[in-house]
Amino acid sequence: MITVTAAAAEQIRNSAQQGKIEGLPLRIAAQRQTDGAIHYGMGFDDSKVDGDTRVTSEGVELVVAPTSTELLRGTVIDYVELDPGKFEFIFMNPNDPNYTAPEENKG
Repeated sequence: MITVTAAAAEQIRNSAQQGKIEGLPLRIAAQRQTDGAIHYGMGFDDSKVDGDTRVTSEGVELVVAPTSTELLRGTVIDYVELDPGKFEFIFMNPNDPNYTAPEENKG
């Protein structure tokens, strides 16, 4: 359904440790905007809501509400350096019309 890369998982664990909230799942949310693009949100959340989907990826527990499930299907969350010294989480989501899959290296 949704996965995180090793780099994203490491940063998520570091954030939880710094905030002294280790063990809390990470809630991922998505909402379609009027232009069709998808807006993302995430934060640690200990609430248990009926209908939530729970998955574990790279040792990180993720929680997704039913309203976000279809929008996030197939998404990969990565943590990358977009500019020198500037790291960010990115959502590689095939359901987002603005998403372009990275080209595979042809060797």
